[in-house]
This record gives sequence, C-alpha cells and structure tokens, in this order.
Amino acid sequence: MPVNIPILLTWLRVALIPLMVGVLYLPDSWLGPFDKSLASTLIFIIAALTDWIDGFLARRWNQTSAFGAFLDPVADKLMVAGALLVLIEFGRVNAVIAFIIIGREITISALREWMAQIGASKSVAVSSLGKIKTIAQMVAIPMLLYYDNFFGIDTRIWGQWLLLVAAVLTVWSMFYYLRKAWPLIKESAGHLL
Repeated sequence: MPVNIPILLTWLRVALIPLMVGVLYLPDSWLGPFDKSLASTLIFIIAALTDWIDGFLARRWNQTSAFGAFLDPVADKLMVAGALLVLIEFGRVNAVIAFIIIGREITISALREWMAQIGASKSVAVSSLGKIKTIAQMVAIPMLLYYDNFFGIDTRIWGQWLLLVAAVLTVWSMFYYLRKAWPLIKESAGHLL
C-alpha cells in the first residue's frame, strides 16, 4: 500500500465516518441536540472536502495508485451509507430512499468489479449523470444532518427534495451504466456457457 498525502486524506475520510455518526449519540448533557447536528454536519463537510482534495492532489502530484483508486470510492460509499443510516434512525430520511441510494451503490460497485475482471472497466467509468447525482447527495446529506434553518433556508425541506432528486438520478444512472455494460455482460456470459 503506497503512503502519500492523497491516501492519508482518504484514510482520514474513513476515520471521520464513525466520528460523524458518533457525535449524534453523545448525551445531551455533553452537547445539545442543535450542537450535535452542527458538529455532525461540519464533520461530514470536512470529509466530503477531503474527497475532492485527495483526488486533486493525486492527479496534480502524479500519485495515483490502484490502492487509492480502490479506497477512494469505498470511503465515499461508507460515508454516504453511514450518514443515511443514522438519518433514518433520527427520522430525517425515508428508508426507501436510503435503500435506493445504498442499493445502487452496491450494484454499481459490483458491476464495476465484474467489468474490471473482463477487462472492460472503461465502459462503466463515472459519467456526468453520476457526478450530478453525487453533488445532489453531498448537498442534501449535510442539510439533513443540520436539520434546521440556515440563514432563512429550511434545510429540512431542501435536504428532503435534494435527496429525492439524488434518488431519481441514482436509479437513472444505474440503468445508464447497466445499459452500457449489458452487451459486454451478455458476451462474457456467452463465453462461460
């Protein structure tokens, strides 16, 4: 495993996930409900920023690696899944929407793994649709973690709507990737029979 700043930032993102979740379960005598939501939101935002920074630095410093390419999306999926699961428990996210988002992530990860095994990973490279879905998620989740008014913006309502948009884009992008990969999957399955 290479050790460089981009990979250390990715590991930091993984380490921030239990902190983001755990702060919400602190006793109210330690931190009030609003302060817990604020702290969790800030931790999520810092973690999300490390995602952008580690990718930027890896490309700029030519420190990309197979391990980094593996760990980065895993950290992202853990971060989103952890946040969504805790938001379900606090009644801030509908379980069906969370299931759609998490289920898509698992499905596309498995598809990418399969496509890599048959030497066709470029056919399921991240699309602009997937990037828009990620942006909607990464804006919605901190709003739902914060769950209060922010300079006149009701983050509860905006967060719910943005997460719904993310869920729709999630399904759309999943079918987009599956449609692109289907001919190769069929061809590969034909060789196995």
